[in-house]
Amino acid sequence: MPKVKTNSSAKKRFKVTGTGKIMHQKAFKRHILTKKSKKRKRNMRKDGQVANANLHFVKRLLRLK
Repeated sequence: MPKVKTNSSAKKRFKVTGTGKIMHQKAFKRHILTKKSKKRKRNMRKDGQVANANLHFVKRLLRLK
């Protein structure tokens, strides 16, 4: 039986914490930054947690389940 591969794009976009949470980078931080407030840009630096609605799908991509 062949091994099942982890999705290559998913392993670059998500990371798993020590407690098992799956984190991702926030969106909308690449360009058109002049109209966004400093507070909004500062909050986008932090990693976001994958929502419960998408968790099962992301875990399947990363072969955690």
